Amino acid sequence: MLTRNCIIFSRYVLFQSINICEKKYIQQKVRHINIFYRVEKRIGWRSVSLASLLNNEKKEDLHKIQKDNIENEHSKVENKDSKTRINKDKPILEVISPDLKISKKEKSAILENVKEKSLHENETDKNRPKLSSDSIKKLKEKIIGKGEKDSDKTKPLVKKRKRVDLSCQSLERNFITPVKAMSDFLLKPSDLECLPKTKRRSPYESEPPITVYWRRDVEAKALEVWGTHENLQKELLKRDIEKKKYQQNIFTVKRRLRDFRREMGRSTDVIEEESGLMGRSGKVVLTAVVINGTNFLFKLFAWIFTGSHSMFSECIHSLADTINQLILAYGIHKSVQIADSYHPYGYSNMKYVSSLISGVGIFCVGTGLSFYHGISGLLHPTPIDDFFWAYFILAGSLVSEGATWLVAFNSIRRGAREVNMSVKDYIFRGQDPSVNVVLLEDFAAVIGVIVAAGCMGVSSLTNSPIPDAMGSILVGCILGSVASFIIYTNVAALVGRSIPEENLEKINQELEKDIMIRAIHDVKGIDMGSYLVRYKAELDFDGRELTRAYLDKMELNDILEEIKAIDNIDKLEEFMLKHGENLVDMMGGEIDRIEMKLRKKYPEIRHCDLEIL
Repeated sequence: MLTRNCIIFSRYVLFQSINICEKKYIQQKVRHINIFYRVEKRIGWRSVSLASLLNNEKKEDLHKIQKDNIENEHSKVENKDSKTRINKDKPILEVISPDLKISKKEKSAILENVKEKSLHENETDKNRPKLSSDSIKKLKEKIIGKGEKDSDKTKPLVKKRKRVDLSCQSLERNFITPVKAMSDFLLKPSDLECLPKTKRRSPYESEPPITVYWRRDVEAKALEVWGTHENLQKELLKRDIEKKKYQQNIFTVKRRLRDFRREMGRSTDVIEEESGLMGRSGKVVLTAVVINGTNFLFKLFAWIFTGSHSMFSECIHSLADTINQLILAYGIHKSVQIADSYHPYGYSNMKYVSSLISGVGIFCVGTGLSFYHGISGLLHPTPIDDFFWAYFILAGSLVSEGATWLVAFNSIRRGAREVNMSVKDYIFRGQDPSVNVVLLEDFAAVIGVIVAAGCMGVSSLTNSPIPDAMGSILVGCILGSVASFIIYTNVAALVGRSIPEENLEKINQELEKDIMIRAIHDVKGIDMGSYLVRYKAELDFDGRELTRAYLDKMELNDILEEIKAIDNIDKLEEFMLKHGENLVDMMGGEIDRIEMKLRKKYPEIRHCDLEIL
């Protein structure tokens, strides 16, 4: 019954919408309705577009019309409270068009025609094979899918939010400093005046914010000035060639630079009064140079007069010490030079380099020549001469070398006291490599003088050159041992040596106490020499505390008003981008604060690299 009522109501809607006033037109529409009923029964579902039967040119959204038809059927037929209920016994033509004026014969003829066609259709439907459930399902999906496709065309376009594409490479948001803009794009200061600029945190500590420009604006200005990229590249190439020509005379450039710095009252050689050659290490090395040079001259004359193999070894020993200490003096002088673009971490390792060269020199020259001369004396013994003057020279050398050793030892003891280390650890860790070399060389010299004097005395008593030659070999062994120790300690420092574990733990504890830090990872403390440390750590920042610190600097009422004004996605995105960028700047400021706090408590930290996890 429900199906019959739905069909009746569909016919009613159809004929009311077109205001049929003629009998022939009614007969034609009744035929269309019967066709529709036949299609409806064949397919097995109720709601098919009526508009498509009336006007094939206007293909409206089928899915929408089907939904409307079903809702109208339920509201008109099944609603018990409706005033427009359909009378089942009432003739169908009166239901379709109650105002239509036709005779009873015409009405009965039309109804009989409809009944005959319906009976004929029912018989053909029974004989016609029914569609399978899969075919009906596919047909439904096809028609409904088409309706959804058509309805998508009428949906309003929604603005898509711009998302981050990590694979895309762009320089539009990059900043550029004025110096780089003038050097890379050959612009003048007057060209940059009209460009928009902003302030950013300085990458250098204790310096005000720097002025930067947007790279896209600088590139556009460069194109405006030079016309095309080709013209700019040609000019850059031309200036690069001129720069290389100027750099050919490197000595002239260095001399002019040195004169300029002297005129400006700056010195690149010495950082402060108590460093370099005027510092504690420098004074020890210069004292050793003077004393060892004097000893070399006296020992040279003694060897010429006596021909002693042991005296020759001592002469070579003093010469090697003098040359090596001159190298140490140059290393100390260079180690305090201010860092530049070629050596951004400074020249502090020059102490270790010069000490390493000294160790190699002692081993090759001192040990090698002493061994050679001693073995030569054993293979080709010669008569010995009077060693009277040699004893006096050795005694003077013992006093002078001993004095130099005492100066070096006192310097090391003071240095160990300053860093709260024992003298032994201070020497073995090579905290002051230049003074270490002087101390060990003078120690070897004192022992060598004693060995040489003893062997010469035995040779004088036995009147045999063999003990004297053996003394030369023993002095060579002493020099080789000292040289090996110097090479080992300096190589360890140059390769990269960690600071003592207790010192590293103190720095870590100070860092972990900060409220912004949850944890630290991958900690490294490298000894750079000259009491300087490079500290590196990965930080796990506390995001809530960082945000709270940011909000402390903001007016919360203003932020609340901004939030209330957000009524679409664009405003929300702008709000998040603004405060997100400010939070990143806030994080950079907190890292600078933590670095300054560490350097203040631990002045030996020269370079502090803190990275965010």
